[in-house]
Amino acid sequence: MRQILFAGAIGLFLTLVGTPLLIKLLARKGYGQFIRDDGPRGHAGKKGTPTMGGIAFILATLIAYAATKVITSEDPTFSGLLVLFLTAGMGLVGFLDDYIKIVKQRSLGLRAKAKMAGQLIVGIAFAVLALQFADKRGNAPASTKLSFITDFGWSIGPVLFVIWALFMILAMSNGVNLTDGLDGLATGASVMVFGAYTFIGLWQFQESCANAQTLTNPNACFEVRDPLDLAVVASALMGSCFGFLWWNTSPAKIFMGDTGSLALGGALAGLAICSRTEFLIALLGGLFVMITMSVVIQVGSFKMTGKRVFRMAPLQHHFELKGWSEVLVVVRFWIIQGMCVIVGLGLFYAGWAADK
Repeated sequence: MRQILFAGAIGLFLTLVGTPLLIKLLARKGYGQFIRDDGPRGHAGKKGTPTMGGIAFILATLIAYAATKVITSEDPTFSGLLVLFLTAGMGLVGFLDDYIKIVKQRSLGLRAKAKMAGQLIVGIAFAVLALQFADKRGNAPASTKLSFITDFGWSIGPVLFVIWALFMILAMSNGVNLTDGLDGLATGASVMVFGAYTFIGLWQFQESCANAQTLTNPNACFEVRDPLDLAVVASALMGSCFGFLWWNTSPAKIFMGDTGSLALGGALAGLAICSRTEFLIALLGGLFVMITMSVVIQVGSFKMTGKRVFRMAPLQHHFELKGWSEVLVVVRFWIIQGMCVIVGLGLFYAGWAADK
């Protein structure tokens, strides 16, 4: 429990204090946001706002995790390190994308093939490594079985697992990236999901099969490697994003950029895979799924019928064009995300209680 509190508090402090320094550095170098001409008119005033703010909470998370281990004299775990690797690796791909947008003044950033290649390299490395490093109970950081509350069904094998993990990583990264269109929207939504995974990791630790002798019902336990450390990582991410939100909320002083959105998507996918809640993330991160589906529907409808379902996709811009203020859209979407987290955690608890 001390680790969780330390990680969250250190991450929060570092981004509250460090983000203004990053804002000044980025502003001095002229690393401002590029605004596309086809976006909502109200976004034109955001041009030049420092971007690549994801650097702040990525570094804060890494430092918070390391500092927590030093303070508590606890060893890092393979599961925690793998999630951090995925977060930083995806953030690096996003950083290269942002850097090209700003320095090269190319609005689309990295070429699509190069960006995909970077994501695939990081994702495959994570997926392959996640099946290694089994503990004394035989549990690796990830399982080749599909999971919702816990593992279910038969093993899909290592090859299909890598493909499945890549799908999750790409889906969550693109989902957060599409959501990051309004001040604070993706950051606030991510804070809620990381909070949920802090709770899930702590609960799985308390009900771990490794402690089966002390449990009321040993059959209702979680075979998850390093659940407590996953909670520590989630807490560090939650605290870091919470501090960043102070500067990212409307009117934003800094944007996370692809550096931040790809990193957050990777972190969410990594936590879901390592905590054996792969399908549950679709509900816990319901806002990201909803916004991603709005783009799929918009593109599919236009290609098949030549008509658009929404005034503009992603979905948040549809409501902007309907006359909702940016703050109104963000707050109402946060409410939706909060409801998704509540329902997701309710199902998680109900699944455990049913087994009891």
